[in-house]
Amino acid sequence: MTTETTGTADDASLFGPKSQFSGFFDDPRWALAVIRATVLEAAHPQIGAALVDNSTFVAHPWRRLRNTFVSMRRMFSTDLAVREREAARLNRLHARVSGSDSRGRAYDAMDRATRAWVVATLFESAVTMFRLSGQPLGQDTMERMYAEYRALLATLDGDAAELPEDLNDFWRYFDRVVENELENTEAARIILYRLFDHLPAPALLDGAPTLWAAGRGVAGPLLGAITVASLPEPYRRRAGLPEMPGAPTLMQGAYLAAGLTRFLPEGWINAESIIEALSLSPDSDDPRARTVTALRTRMKRASALLRLLTPLGGYTNPNPDPAPSAGTEENRRSAEEFFRRVLDQTGDGHLDWPDLAAMARELSTRLDLDEPEETRLYDAFAAWWRELQAALDTDGDGRVSAEEYATAVPSLAGPALIRVAEVLFDATDKDGNGSIDADEYRTLFRTAFHRDLTTTDGAYGQSAFVGDFLSFMAGRRTGSPYDPLLADA
Repeated sequence: MTTETTGTADDASLFGPKSQFSGFFDDPRWALAVIRATVLEAAHPQIGAALVDNSTFVAHPWRRLRNTFVSMRRMFSTDLAVREREAARLNRLHARVSGSDSRGRAYDAMDRATRAWVVATLFESAVTMFRLSGQPLGQDTMERMYAEYRALLATLDGDAAELPEDLNDFWRYFDRVVENELENTEAARIILYRLFDHLPAPALLDGAPTLWAAGRGVAGPLLGAITVASLPEPYRRRAGLPEMPGAPTLMQGAYLAAGLTRFLPEGWINAESIIEALSLSPDSDDPRARTVTALRTRMKRASALLRLLTPLGGYTNPNPDPAPSAGTEENRRSAEEFFRRVLDQTGDGHLDWPDLAAMARELSTRLDLDEPEETRLYDAFAAWWRELQAALDTDGDGRVSAEEYATAVPSLAGPALIRVAEVLFDATDKDGNGSIDADEYRTLFRTAFHRDLTTTDGAYGQSAFVGDFLSFMAGRRTGSPYDPLLADA
């Protein structure tokens, strides 16, 4: 029997380095478990509809992964203030997400039962992770872990009443939801069959499309097959998910192989560091990006030499990896690429409010904004959306298509976008002196964008800041320090 917890109790041992969660956070098996949990979340009609309408997981899966890991770290921090601050941020984010699905059913990201299901999938997938890798958890350990996840829910909702207090009752609750509520939603299908097969390269590997496509062509179908095989059988049956022959054996082998990494020295695998490194742009001044870029350059040279030494030496790759270009600040994207990589944040082929809300959300998250700065930023983006809609939505359907945007080829730097830049400047100018000093700039571009201060006088005035932001958003320049935030996957 687990004990009721409110998430504000003094028992900090449920969180931090002594928690069960902390023990497997850097375990590679956890990556497989998180994918599985995400599919189970997306199969819930409310969550699935919210993901399709509002999430950037299709166009920017690596960014979404990074934010999820950072948030989970904060939610399991030993510091109560950190947990409560992150919970407040998540609640503000979720309060902005509501609507209806294609069948007219309402969804609301603040629905308590739905939020409980998200936590339930994480716990159940963690338990399944150990079972599939030949290390089933004992009852005491499982109950301890369940108490931690109920404490997580309590931190978000004020209590954990939506999840059964007793672990045995939890399994009945979980089976009931799987049997009666989960569906073969569009979001679940996208994750299983589109995301894996068309997963964009992380920012650090974006300059090697051939290498990435080759690796994805092998790993994508395998990940999909492993995930499908690991899902509860009643859901697979009801959703009509095909199971590849040999998939259960493949799944078992994947979990067992990933589990062997527990024998590596402590600290060799750090999930957060790996995700942060992947999110770096190849032209970032971060040493990790420079190291990988140098390695990739040597690999290209070796490949070129190999082609010269083989009978196919005269063969020319019709789709070579692009070489790093000089003067990237002056290189412009096409209108089509700018629309796809910057404006269409949700990846649905249209520009509407969820896309701009995703920009505001990402900026708020990276800059760790509190109220009222966060609300001011959202309000500025909302005004920009109204301006864009009035100028570009020629057919009046409430959104802007890629064709409408390309036909107009507008300058996006209207008064509302200028206001977005001004609000962003004010959020960065912590001391309110009208300029961003070296420390404030570093907070913005080192922490959020992985860039160092490059101004000559050590300060960054509002006009220069606004001008650079508008140059990115309206000039469609590549190589901007904003690319790692708003354009990279």
